[in-house]
Amino acid sequence: MAAEAFLLLATFMVVLLVLAQPLGRWMTTMAQDCSLPAMAGVERWIWRLCGVSEGEMCWRQYLYAILLFNLLGVIFLFAILIMQGILPLNPQGFGGLSWHLALNTAISFVSNTNWQSYAGESTMSYFSQMIGLAVQNFLSAATGIAVLFALFRGFARHTTDNLGNAWRDLVRITLFVLLPLSFIMALFLVSQGAIQNFSPYLTVTTLEGVQQTLPMGPVASQEAIKMLGTNGGGLFNANSAHPFENPTALTNFVQMLAILIIPAALCFTFGETVGDRRQGKTILWAMSLMFVLAVTLVMMAEVKGNSHLLASGADSAMNWEGKESRFGILNSSLFAVITTAASCGAVNAMHDSFTSLGGMIPMWLIQLGEVVFGGVGSGLYGMLMNVLLAVFIAGLMIGRTPEYLGKKIGVPEMKMAAIYILITPCLVLLGTALAMMSEAGRAGMLNPGAHGFSEVLYAVSSAANNNGSAFAGLSANTPFWNLLLGAAMLMGRFAPFIPLMVIAGSLASRKTQPASPGTLPTHGTLFVGLIIGTVWLVGALTFIPSLALGPIVEHLQLLGH
Repeated sequence: MAAEAFLLLATFMVVLLVLAQPLGRWMTTMAQDCSLPAMAGVERWIWRLCGVSEGEMCWRQYLYAILLFNLLGVIFLFAILIMQGILPLNPQGFGGLSWHLALNTAISFVSNTNWQSYAGESTMSYFSQMIGLAVQNFLSAATGIAVLFALFRGFARHTTDNLGNAWRDLVRITLFVLLPLSFIMALFLVSQGAIQNFSPYLTVTTLEGVQQTLPMGPVASQEAIKMLGTNGGGLFNANSAHPFENPTALTNFVQMLAILIIPAALCFTFGETVGDRRQGKTILWAMSLMFVLAVTLVMMAEVKGNSHLLASGADSAMNWEGKESRFGILNSSLFAVITTAASCGAVNAMHDSFTSLGGMIPMWLIQLGEVVFGGVGSGLYGMLMNVLLAVFIAGLMIGRTPEYLGKKIGVPEMKMAAIYILITPCLVLLGTALAMMSEAGRAGMLNPGAHGFSEVLYAVSSAANNNGSAFAGLSANTPFWNLLLGAAMLMGRFAPFIPLMVIAGSLASRKTQPASPGTLPTHGTLFVGLIIGTVWLVGALTFIPSLALGPIVEHLQLLGH
C-alpha cells in the first residue's frame, strides 16, 4: 500500500508540474497586460462591441469594476433561480427556488464557493445549470485571476497608479484560458463516458427488477469548468462520485489535475511577471511540500482506519465507508486533499465518513485560507499575503525594514495584509459560535457531540473560505443556514479584495530599490521554510482550539473505547 501511495502521489506531482509550466508562461502575456499574438484585432472588436474603455484603472476603479460586475452576477443568477419554473429547458418541470435558497445559491456560485444546499438532480433545470450556474463558474474563476493579475502588476510596476483594466482582464482570461481548456476537457470527459444531453430523465429497470430514475443533463460541459475553475458544484448530489460525472479512474486522475493545474501554473506566471522566476518557484515549493505532507497524513489515517472494525468482524480496519470502490482509499484521500487545498469543493468520496484525523486535515487546509495551491487566483494572492507577513517577521528578527521584490513593505501594507489574514478566521469562528448558540443553528445538526460540532465548523469554514465542500450531517436548506452561510460566502470572497487592491495600488506607486547586502533573499530553502512556518503558525494559533473541540476530541473518544 505504501508503494502504491508513493507511485500515485509522485506521478500526480510530476504530471502537474510538467503541464503547469507552459500554461503559466501562456498566461504571462495577459498578466503583463499585453495582447496575445494574433488576437489584438479580435480584442479591439470585442471592446468596441461592448463599449468598454481600454484605459488603465487605478486600484479604486479596478475594485469598483470587479465588485459591480459580481453584484450584477448575483442579481442575474438570483432572478434565474426564482423564475426557473417559467424558463425553458426544464423537462422535469422543476419550480422556482425559495428566496433564501436562491440567494444562497446565487452568492455561492458568484463567489466561486459552489456550496449547494440542494440536490442538483431534483432542484435545477438545464437552463439554470447552463445559463445560470455554469456561466458563473467561468466568471467567478476569471474574477479571482483578474484580481491576482492586478496584484502581480502592483509588485512588477513602479511609480504608477495604474493596475490594468478589469474588463480587459476578465475577457482575456475567459476567452483565452478558461474556455479553451474547458472545451478540451469536456470532449475528453464525453469520450470517457460522461453524459452531455438535454434529454428528460430516464426510467429504467435494474437487474434486480426495480425501477430507477436516471438523471440526465449537460454534465460534461459543466464538469470541465467546475474543476478547472476550482468551482466544485456538480449537477448531481453525489458530485464527482457519480459515474455520469466521473466515470473512470482516468477521468478521476484528470479531474484532480484540472483542479490544481491553473493554481500551479499561476506560480510560474508570477515569477515571469515580476522578472524573477525563482520567486514563483519558491512559493510553488512551499505549496507542494505542505500539499505532499497533507496527502500523506490523510492516506495514513484512512488506511489505518478504525481498529474497532476488526473487533466487529470486519476483514480489515481500513476505512472504506463513504468511498467509491472503483477509486479506492488512496485516490479518495488524494482527491479530498486536492479539493480542500484548492477552493474547489468537488468530492469523489464523502468527507463526513473519513476518520476523525482523516477529516481534520482537509478541514484545516480550508481554514488555512486555502493557500496550499488554493483556488484559481485566490490561492496565490492569499499566499502572497502570508509571504508579506513572513517578510515582516524576518525583518523584525534581523532589525531591517522588510522588503519584497525591491519594494519596501511599510506599515500601511502590513496593516492591510493583517486585515486580509484576519477576515476569514473571524467569519469562521464568529459564524460557528452564532450557529452553536442559536436554536435555529442547532436544529440543523443531525449528529450530537464532537462530530456534530465538526460538521458545523466545517460548513462555516467551507463557506467563509469559498470552498463549498461539506461534512454533510447538516440540514442546511433552512432560512437560518442559507442566510448565515450566504453572508459568510459573500464577505469571505469580496471583503479581502479591499486590502488586496489597496496593497496593489500602494506597491505600484513605489520605486523599486536594488537589493543590498543586508536584504533578505526571498527565494531558496530558508525562505520556503519561513513561508511554511508562517502559514502553519497563523493556522495553528487561530484554529487549534476549535479543532480540539471537534475532530481531536472525536479521535480521543475513539481511542478511549
